[in-house]
Order: sequence, then C-alpha cells, then structure tokens
Amino acid sequence: MTDHAAVVHGEPVPKSRVDALLETVPERPIRDAGLYSSAAPPRGATSHDDAADGHRHNEALSAPARAERQRRRWATQVVVADELARRAVAERGLPPVPEVSPTRLLAVAEKDVADLGSIVAAALAHSPAARALLAELEAEQHVPEEAVQDYYDRNRDRFLTPDALRRGVDPFGRKAAPTDFLPFEQARQAVAGELRRAAGRRAFFAWFDRARADVVYAAGHEHPGDPAHPDHEHRH
Repeated sequence: MTDHAAVVHGEPVPKSRVDALLETVPERPIRDAGLYSSAAPPRGATSHDDAADGHRHNEALSAPARAERQRRRWATQVVVADELARRAVAERGLPPVPEVSPTRLLAVAEKDVADLGSIVAAALAHSPAARALLAELEAEQHVPEEAVQDYYDRNRDRFLTPDALRRGVDPFGRKAAPTDFLPFEQARQAVAGELRRAAGRRAFFAWFDRARADVVYAAGHEHPGDPAHPDHEHRH
C-alpha cells in the first residue's frame, strides 16, 4: 500500500496532507449536493486503479463508505492544487507564501462554489499559494476599454441610480432617462475590476487544467468526477 495520495512532477504528495485537510472540513461543508461539484477531471490524469477491480470494490462498500471515499478524492484535488500552486509561485519568483494552517476550519462560501466549483473554491480558501497565484494572474489581465464600454452598455440594469431603483424604472424601457443611470465614468473602474477578476479566474482554471494533467493519483484518490471509477460524481 502506498503512503502517498498522488505524484506531482515525480514528487509524492503524502496522504497525511489529505488527512490533515479532511480534519478541517465538516462532513457536509456545502450542504448535501454541492461538495463535489467541480471543474471537469483533468485531461490525461491517470491512476493505478483497475476499472474492473474498482467496480467490484465499489459494490462491496456501503453508501457511507462510498461517500467518504468521494470526500477523500475531493480533498486530494484540493491538496494537489495547493502543491501545484506552490510550485507555480516559486517558478514565477513571487514572494514566499505562508504554510497552510493545518487546524483552521475550512469555510467555503456557497456563492464561490456556485461560481468556481467546490474544488477550486476550496483550494482558494485552503491555499495561500493558490490565492497568491490567482492575484498574480488577475494583475496580468488586460481589459480593453472597448470591453468595459460594451459591458456597461449591455448591463444597464446594473447601473440604475438609487432613485431610479426606488421608482422602479425599467432600465431597458423607453421611459428610462440618461439621468436614471450612473455615468460611465463613475462605473468604469468597478466594471474594469470585475472584468479583470473574471479574466483572472479563467486564467486560473486554464492553469489548473494544464498543471494537473500529468498528476498520477493513488487508488482511492482519483478525481471525484473521473468516469474511470464507478462511483464518480461530476455535477455543477
């Protein structure tokens, strides 16, 4: 039996790191349905699990045991994200990041789960390195002025003045006046920031997908949405 959960760039990731994370995660941290929603399994990811043996083993497990195994697989992805982010931070020459707190209860907002999937949302909550990398990726994004103007023009309902909201003005109706909206110059900075954050998140997703493609997982630690094992879950 191996003592590692995964192998990242030839280096084993100890199971103890997954165990430590699980100690900080309630059994059902995001209600019943949200725990394993995530980005799709990494392309090219492999494990040592044999599909037929895995199916027979799965049939022998009780429902609580299968749920706990999925929880462990989910936690493995979060730990792998932290390991990959630490490597990326070092490769980029960014300032050193603090260690993960092994005792801090992991709290993940449901909105973040809805926006990011629970694996990425939990990785960002768990890993200082992941947060540092996301901040760096956000800072690298260039948002064209045309994109800011286009967003402002297409989302007029988001820029109604407080008075127009109180009066129930229809932002797309003919009776809406220019004075019912915040001027573009007042909204510009917030819009650009929002678009930059969205672009940074997309860049983070793309980085994570590429970075974990060659990770090798030990049996029982595969991605919870990996269709190679019979009790996979992949929902958003």
